[in-house]
Amino acid sequence: MIERMFEMFPAPQTIPRGEAAGYGESVRTSSLEEQAALVDLLRRRPNGLNWIELTAEILFHGGAIAAAAHLEPEGLFVPLDRQAELDRVREDVETWAKDGLRLITITDDRYPGSVRDIHQAPPFLFADGELRGVDVGVSVVGSRAISPKGRRMAASVAGAITELGASVISGLAKGVDTAAHLAALEAGGRPVGLIATGIRKTYPAENRDLHRQVAERGLLLSQFWPDAPPQKHNFLMRNATMSGYGVATVVIEAGEHSGARAQARMAVEHGRPVILTDLVVDNTEWAKKLIGAPGVFVASSVDEVISVVRDLIEQPSRVNGVLEALAAG
Repeated sequence: MIERMFEMFPAPQTIPRGEAAGYGESVRTSSLEEQAALVDLLRRRPNGLNWIELTAEILFHGGAIAAAAHLEPEGLFVPLDRQAELDRVREDVETWAKDGLRLITITDDRYPGSVRDIHQAPPFLFADGELRGVDVGVSVVGSRAISPKGRRMAASVAGAITELGASVISGLAKGVDTAAHLAALEAGGRPVGLIATGIRKTYPAENRDLHRQVAERGLLLSQFWPDAPPQKHNFLMRNATMSGYGVATVVIEAGEHSGARAQARMAVEHGRPVILTDLVVDNTEWAKKLIGAPGVFVASSVDEVISVVRDLIEQPSRVNGVLEALAAG
């Protein structure tokens, strides 16, 4: 029955070669009916399942329609109130598509394989910009209250990452994030921004032009509903996704309760290397405690940070492993 609920939608779409780099001649994407089924599941949360649990069900069953059929076998007839819910979902998904918003479900070929691999993988992403089949990048994160030294270091590290041919990943917040993406753009690099609001929102407001540049010259991603405002828990969820997307995280400068602290810890959990600068280690207890954890490096200068990043990107065994994981996704 669940399959018939969404039968009004067209067949799966394809993206011609050139619109999504690294996918070959074309890439199969989730159909609008699959997208609607996913949105419906997430809004209703059948059996009280949270988003992480629903994501696991969707992956296990190979899609939202199949997961819904398993979780809630429907009878022959759909109640009127249920049909009204489905109509609202259809209308929203169709409106997003008409507005040019690209909704990527976790079973979509375009969904970043490196993110799908982590426990906190979001069930969907909205994308604005160029999606790549393989996108090797490094997160550059840290405090919003950035010092002059931290700003210089963030810019230098982002520039070096660009020279190595990798994407510069950050969260488009004030401070370190802004400095890193501005430097990547100035160097002609590829910025990847993971934001803590909906794709239609800009936070902070003064970064509106930076959001636009990141989307035009790189990629902007959101794991929230299109009009979602900034909320405290959004930032931690975004940091988990940012850790999963990149091959490593560089923490330039951060406080005791910075979101960068959470990303560093999650990166260790994800098996991603973490580079802590002396600015972080000298000024926070959490960074001192993280020293000695697997894959954690400490750098006392820009040159040392760049040296570690270069080794991580250029080391054949590591790069090949990253590429294989991304491709397998």
